[in-house]
Amino acid sequence: MINDNLTLTGALTISVNNTVVQETKNLVVTAGKNWVANRLKDSATPYAQKAEMSHMAIGKDTTTIAAAPVLAAHTVLVDEVVRSVLTTDGGVVATNTITYACTYAAGTGTAAITEAGIFNASTGGDMFARTKFAVVNKGSADSMTITWVITVS
Repeated sequence: MINDNLTLTGALTISVNNTVVQETKNLVVTAGKNWVANRLKDSATPYAQKAEMSHMAIGKDTTTIAAAPVLAAHTVLVDEVVRSVLTTDGGVVATNTITYACTYAAGTGTAAITEAGIFNASTGGDMFARTKFAVVNKGSADSMTITWVITVS
């Protein structure tokens, strides 16, 4: 019997002022898996309407995260602070991974950050992946970079 399962997993690294402060795993949500499936189809609708991932959002929700099946249905961050354009211009592909990165400059996204997500629009759009993590305090003078690697295996 052939058993060929395709999975999408991810991990991200959070740096404040060029120092790694946290590394964590993420969940590729149902909307993100649907986005991938649509990208595999062809250039006809709905593919043409499914823009590449272009933005990363950070938020400050502290609610305990639900189990994976419930979390997988999430389509937005619970308490979004700011959404910014990716610094990797749609991601960088290497072997079976894609890497997204976003830098929040001093004065942008100042808060006690506890969640992040990848999106294909500046507002709304499809959420590809989401994670919650222990508080990362981003002060007004701090620069924060999140590097997010999604692995297809």
